[in-house]
Amino acid sequence: MKIVNSLKTIKLRHKGCRVIRRKGRNYVINKAHPRFKARQG
Repeated sequence: MKIVNSLKTIKLRHKGCRVIRRKGRNYVINKAHPRFKARQG
């Protein structure tokens, strides 16, 4: 999992990426390709 400043750039890497907020942190998850996971905060 990458920790990044801007989730928008990570979201654009693949079509299946979704931005989700959990416990005050923002996550990008991708069920088809888990290697695109990222978090902010």
